[in-house]
Amino acid sequence: MTTNSHDQSIEKLFELIDDIGIAMMTTRCADGHLRARAMATQKRAAGADVWFVSAADTGKIEEIERDSHVNLSYFEGKRMQWVSVSGVAFVSTDRAKIRELYEPDWKAWFGDEGDPRHGTPDDPRIVLVGVNVHKAEFLEVNKPRAVIIYELVKGMVTGKQPELGSMHTVDGGER
Repeated sequence: MTTNSHDQSIEKLFELIDDIGIAMMTTRCADGHLRARAMATQKRAAGADVWFVSAADTGKIEEIERDSHVNLSYFEGKRMQWVSVSGVAFVSTDRAKIRELYEPDWKAWFGDEGDPRHGTPDDPRIVLVGVNVHKAEFLEVNKPRAVIIYELVKGMVTGKQPELGSMHTVDGGER
């Protein structure tokens, strides 16, 4: 585990999340099973640690409203970096926040149904999912790809765990 300060670890956490961009968001279904789906992380803004956009009538929204505990998993394969975030999610229909976070590419996910609001910030189908971090763990890798490959091969040959980077644990409640 690293000796970085909490604030440094928080900043590195968000830097990795921003760089990777796509999370697998895991929610709990009504029958207790877990369900994951890819979600694009939106730009950072006040009100939540991490923001996502969704259609209002999806299973994930029902699942979050029933049980707000979620996990966000991020993985970047070239550098072998990963992030796991346990958090509490909430659904927001705040049009001002939707306008603040809005990106034109959202239109791709909200097809034209004959309504002029299609895919705009005023589209009533658009909601936000905010997640506040409870705890996060991540592997920070500061080595070139060649060194990572060397470490992996060395681990296979010697039977010792490769040294890929620094593990960090961040408690969201400490902020």
